[in-house]
Amino acid sequence: MLPALIVVILLGIVEGVTEFLPVSSTGHLILAGELLGFNSAAAGTFEIVIQLGAILAVIVLYWRRFWDVLAGLVRGDARAIAFARNIALGFLPSAVIGLMVYKVVKAMLETPVIVAVALIVGGVAILVIERLVRAPSTHSVEEMGWKTALGIGFVQCLSMIPGVSRSGATIMGALGLGVERRTAAEFSFFLAVPTMLAASGYDLYKSGGALGSDDWLAIAVGFVVSFIVALVVIRWFIGIVSKYGFAPFAWYRIVAGGIALVWLLVR
Repeated sequence: MLPALIVVILLGIVEGVTEFLPVSSTGHLILAGELLGFNSAAAGTFEIVIQLGAILAVIVLYWRRFWDVLAGLVRGDARAIAFARNIALGFLPSAVIGLMVYKVVKAMLETPVIVAVALIVGGVAILVIERLVRAPSTHSVEEMGWKTALGIGFVQCLSMIPGVSRSGATIMGALGLGVERRTAAEFSFFLAVPTMLAASGYDLYKSGGALGSDDWLAIAVGFVVSFIVALVVIRWFIGIVSKYGFAPFAWYRIVAGGIALVWLLVR
């Protein structure tokens, strides 16, 4: 068994690498935790809250974009208002539905087989959508109509199933609704901020009282590690998507999910 600190660092790396890729960070954390023997009572909360480290990376890398939006809102700028409206509409469905299915989602976090199956199915879905997607009509977050933003928000709710991938669901939903690749990826980044802040805050509200000092230390270390790793991965991901699309990640999902499923069934 690896020392606890090393396990937490490895899980922080897994989170930072996978949070913004369409491969499911939560699913990878569950499978990695299973492999590394990370099965404490606070594992579910750890897997949700350390995602805030990766979210902080988005705020740091896109700080000027967020600042410009805030300044634009003060001035009443139409593009800034459209940006904020679309993020709010994209967030709304998961906020409402997430509260309704919170206990079900927490229970699924304890079922690694669900993750393996979801990885495979999601990989196939990405390949199909990549082939069927029509020519994009939207080239920036500000250009999105309210129906597009709300539709992406509903698709994001599928990611409450561990292994589906929040970024994967939002990006594929955006592509299917006529948003071009780079904008789809960036919208997924921006939408992650309120979504994960709300999910982490609610989970801490429900479970934080049961956390001990060791649990908080693990969360803090995982947070820092995931932040540092995500800073690098976000820029790399945008470059890969712009050049190759999402098919490489789809094939990875199918292979990783297949291996995980075999391992879980025969161990």
